[in-house]
Amino acid sequence: MISIYSDEDVDVLIKQLLEAKGFKVLTTLDAKMLGASDMRQMDFATKNSYVFITHNRLDYEKLYTELIIQGIEHTGIIIAARRNVYELARRIARVLSG
Repeated sequence: MISIYSDEDVDVLIKQLLEAKGFKVLTTLDAKMLGASDMRQMDFATKNSYVFITHNRLDYEKLYTELIIQGIEHTGIIIAARRNVYELARRIARVLSG
């Protein structure tokens, strides 16, 4: 089962929608990580084997590059365009199920 950790800028409804599709989902609110730095969020996701979902393209593209340079492995980062949360959940489920 794929576990997902959603950034605080992703609508919390994503949790219910993806759990209904069989995924384990944790939000930054659930993890009491609101306001934590991007690196700390990614570190939390990595240590707990979560795929990380965010809308924050610019910061996470830079962070991804930094992780590669440092040789740090992670479970994955999905940088999703902002859209209707129901459509977002459908698309994420399709990507992670394929």
